[in-house]
Amino acid sequence: MIDSAKNREIALILYQMAELLELHDQNRFKIIAYSKAARAIESLNEDIEKLCRERKLQSIPGVGKAIAEKIEEYLRTGKIKSHQELLLQTPPGLAELLQISGLGPKTVSLLHEKLNITNLDELERAAREHRIRRLPRMGEVREKNILKSIERYRKRSGRILYSNAEPIVNEILAYLGRIEGLEHATAAGSYRRRKETVGDVDILATAERPEEIVAAFVRMPLVEEVLAKGPTKASVIMNDTIQVDLRIVEHRSYATVLQYFTGSKEHNVRMRQLALDRGYSLSEYSLTRLADGQELFFDREEDIYLTVGLPYIPPELREDRGEIEAALEGRLPKLVEEKDIRGDLHVHSDWSDGRGSIIELAHAARALGYEYIAFSDHSPSVGIAGGIVIERMEEKIKAVAEANESLDGITVLMGAEVDIKADGSLDYPDDILQRIDIVIASVHMAQQQNERAITGRLISAMENENVDIIGHPTGRIINQREPSAMDFAAVLEAAARTGTALEINAHPSRLDLNDVNARRAKEMGVLMCINSDAHDAAQLLNMKYGVNVARRAWLEKKDILNSMSLPALLRSLKERH
Repeated sequence: MIDSAKNREIALILYQMAELLELHDQNRFKIIAYSKAARAIESLNEDIEKLCRERKLQSIPGVGKAIAEKIEEYLRTGKIKSHQELLLQTPPGLAELLQISGLGPKTVSLLHEKLNITNLDELERAAREHRIRRLPRMGEVREKNILKSIERYRKRSGRILYSNAEPIVNEILAYLGRIEGLEHATAAGSYRRRKETVGDVDILATAERPEEIVAAFVRMPLVEEVLAKGPTKASVIMNDTIQVDLRIVEHRSYATVLQYFTGSKEHNVRMRQLALDRGYSLSEYSLTRLADGQELFFDREEDIYLTVGLPYIPPELREDRGEIEAALEGRLPKLVEEKDIRGDLHVHSDWSDGRGSIIELAHAARALGYEYIAFSDHSPSVGIAGGIVIERMEEKIKAVAEANESLDGITVLMGAEVDIKADGSLDYPDDILQRIDIVIASVHMAQQQNERAITGRLISAMENENVDIIGHPTGRIINQREPSAMDFAAVLEAAARTGTALEINAHPSRLDLNDVNARRAKEMGVLMCINSDAHDAAQLLNMKYGVNVARRAWLEKKDILNSMSLPALLRSLKERH
């Protein structure tokens, strides 16, 4: 069976049309027809786009003239008018209820009719108040299962941090890699593009005996629920939080399938158009030469790009943000890599709220191959973080000097993360700041001030010649706190004018600046600095998440302050001062 994305998309729409028709108590023969056509398309051994081009849609079992016209409409426009009309006739909440495992159209109709339930919140309330169990054919067990399904749906309907998806993906790939007969296995989609959050995870693989790989996959200890299982694919809920889809594809199509499922959708649309312009038709499992109909298959994804006249475009850039044009013009950046980072300039020790001494953390940084590490502990205004009062700064300066005397292979820099106070002043006086190697100025308090106030605070800090870096500039925490209001264009202009670097804070909940803003900074000529913001030795490894952001922002080694050697870094800081 061919696992075509277009086949799946059309099958899902036809299934949904059947469900919506049943929900509205429409003609049951029409419902059966849509369901039958959906099943046939889902298990089709040919690409539906190819059948459409050859005018063979009605050769598919269950596809008559009316459904064939709807398929043609979808392939031409990306939607089906009658499907859109059904959605408009259905309260949005009812359509969502059909996504809850164990709820079919008849049950949703019953809930709507008897309890006036129109959305997920009302369904959950009715279940918790034990009103569902009193309905015909329901009962206590069914009610409990509905609550469990709601909980799982809520967890998986949102996106999770990349850092939370990463160990799950690594465990899956390690597990599958131990199975004899597996040839390739790669995570695609937004995960492969290294987005800050991830929805469903697509695992693509090739194998001699697909059924064995699928059977082993659904038995993994991480699997909480099996949503679907077939001979070449399966969908499961893992760790009670994330949907993972495994697809076993033909070896010869692996490169094109990987390119397609890596996305983004917008990048793929541009790639398909470019292929057509160059005389090819690009699908997820081959590149067809239009002149003679010859299907081309590739062992490497790079060769797909080369065949249509492009250099290889790294997954992180595939967002239709100018990467196709840059590739055509030979302007693709040589993206920064983790090995390019020479040191970490934002680390907290036990002098403030860190968990580790200067010596312990320096040893951990040296083990990572770093040339230098700066201990940028908090200033006193951040009381909850045990910030260092002015009277103790002399002691810390002495401790850093002693550490450098006892350490080999790494240099410890005296740093400070100094708070930008609500009035725009800094938490340490200039005579203290002048004695510090690395000064990071950050907003921690009064983050809800208006745009003018926040912008003014940041610009005021950058205009202090002792400030080297602005830490986590927008203050956002992913899925928890929105960025502070600010005139970001004015902030960038001030950073460029004063030569102040902006941080990409690599803590996986921050990733601040994000990829879009970091790219804007690069275009303004502003230097970036990728820092872990580590509070213990293990968090030094967060650096890779900041590198992911930098790569998505088109940053190169030359754009990163801490990709410099120590002498170059110190020279750069001296010039700034």
